[in-house]
Amino acid sequence: MTYRNPPTTPRKSATFDDYTLSEIRRAAATGIYDIRGGGAKRKLPHFDDLLFLGASISRYPLEGYRERCDTSVVLGSRHAKKPIELKIPITIAGMSFGSLSGPAKEALGRGATLAGTSTTTGDGGMTEEERGHSKTLVYQYLPSRYGMNPRDLRRADAIEVVVGQGAKPGGGGMLLGQKISDRVAEMRTLPKGIDQRSASRHPDWTGPDDLEIKILELREITDWEKPIYVKVGGARPYYDTALAVKAGADVVVVDGMQGGTAATQEVFIENVGQPTLACIRPAVQALQDLGMHRKVQLIVSGGIRNGADVAKALALGVDAVSIGTAALVALGDNDPRWEAEYNELGTTSGAYDDWHEGRDPAGITTQDPELMKRVDPIAAGRRLANYLKVMTLEAQTIARACGKNSLHNLEPEDLVALTIEAAAMAGVPLAGTNWIPGKNTF
Repeated sequence: MTYRNPPTTPRKSATFDDYTLSEIRRAAATGIYDIRGGGAKRKLPHFDDLLFLGASISRYPLEGYRERCDTSVVLGSRHAKKPIELKIPITIAGMSFGSLSGPAKEALGRGATLAGTSTTTGDGGMTEEERGHSKTLVYQYLPSRYGMNPRDLRRADAIEVVVGQGAKPGGGGMLLGQKISDRVAEMRTLPKGIDQRSASRHPDWTGPDDLEIKILELREITDWEKPIYVKVGGARPYYDTALAVKAGADVVVVDGMQGGTAATQEVFIENVGQPTLACIRPAVQALQDLGMHRKVQLIVSGGIRNGADVAKALALGVDAVSIGTAALVALGDNDPRWEAEYNELGTTSGAYDDWHEGRDPAGITTQDPELMKRVDPIAAGRRLANYLKVMTLEAQTIARACGKNSLHNLEPEDLVALTIEAAAMAGVPLAGTNWIPGKNTF
């Protein structure tokens, strides 16, 4: 009589999961790496791993309907004659015309203006739609120099020198030929329909000394009126922040790896850089060590989704946050109303990230004239303004619960962490203990 083991449920490998196997097959069939948009999709330590300690006896909460909680922020007060004054500490990140449609750029400007905050041009130059509808517009100065000219530098309200992005620190951007329309080609001085790849570094400087010279040039062009931001990807936030300050930046922007991109290699998005949560404390520490915390403002971006994320970032020492992917969703990107068309593209509304192909059914990440008509910039701008309003109200609710009459009065001691990793990254105690990993004992 032969003994047979009872049947078992087949067990799949955690290392070679279904997605990994499909990627191996795709690479074997095509011989090219995968390109996509968006940010990292792997699970990373994030703001969800932090909790606030609301007030009770030891702290006195504020009455939400009677006591004011300030949300305003001033950016660029170090050197600029005309620093930026915003009603809320939530700004719109740089997303280029070319990557986004003209109506989408207009909607971003409209929504930001209604909410009392700023928007940012992105690579590829300044569009009249965005300048015309943005009360406060930050002009990105990128390695590509696409669309860059002194007139637009002067028309901007601030200038952001982009050294890197969180989705691809050390790498340049991509814009495929199908999105290089006549207008995009003219603005970027490129041939129509030809793939474009931005440089990974600025052509006229190779280090912090050259950056200092470049910042002085930009100040002279704009008569020292405009705040100068320096944006870095979240790779070495302590040293990059310190060097940006030494070079003369008014504002430092640190972008974590949850930050999105229009297009780059997926292997880059998922394996280069650091989580946003891991970038904040080193950047703040650099400012504190230089005696420049709050004198040079710090903006953090990458995976900001709601008012709790905003409040947690500010509690860790940030002056403002910036949103990109969330802003696009507020405009209508990845909307289930277009699910059938997303399915035809081989994806689903909740996962669509092939922004580089220019076939976005929502009309936001495309240059297709027919798809672009689906974006009503007035209605989309209102949706963005509503979203920003809700984020601000959520952050205020948390601040009041912690007894703070300003979002900027939130501090690390208002927070605890749920995991050892988050406690170590954020520099706050593990919940239920006074232990900050790497800093003290139980």
